[in-house]
Amino acid sequence: MAGEIPDLVALERTGTGKGAARQARRNGMVPGVVFGGDEAPIAIQIPFNVLLKKLKAGKFKSTLWNLKIEGREDVRVICRDVQRDVVKDLPTHLDLMRLRRTSRINLHIPVEFINEETAPGIKKGGVLTVVRADIELMVTAGDIPEKIVIDLTGKEIHDSITISDVDLPAGAQPTIDRDFVIATISAPSGLLASGGDEEEAEE
Repeated sequence: MAGEIPDLVALERTGTGKGAARQARRNGMVPGVVFGGDEAPIAIQIPFNVLLKKLKAGKFKSTLWNLKIEGREDVRVICRDVQRDVVKDLPTHLDLMRLRRTSRINLHIPVEFINEETAPGIKKGGVLTVVRADIELMVTAGDIPEKIVIDLTGKEIHDSITISDVDLPAGAQPTIDRDFVIATISAPSGLLASGGDEEEAEE
């Protein structure tokens, strides 16, 4: 839920322009700006190592962050751009946009499968093959689901779970306008390799 929004801690940066940005980089910081909403833009800086670690973790630009700046109220932001050094491919600047609780945004929401151990197809040796570990949804910033839960009760070998099978949270809708597959229950690899049923039929 919204309480699971990760923190992004930044420092307010004095001065603007290329000179101030260069000084921030010399100090081991990545300069940035926070814009949008009803407030004026704020110049910020984030420790280089902290930002690089978050970027390497993936999905930085599709994550909603709780921006914490000392002396200011926390605000929800989403990254609109990360500028990188053309040679080293390391971050040199970032742009963060403020969001209201009513803002609609696209985010990747992780998928969690339940009752896998009781699914008939799994009991028969089938394997759950996850096609999408997360689903991109359009959601309201003030009501972001922590995860999408998919119940595998009753699922057999060769069954597929598509987005139309999922009960999405109120107000959430997929960004892909078709009934895409999230996971399937595949036949055991040994059965596929041997031809299994076909060989038995021939005998």
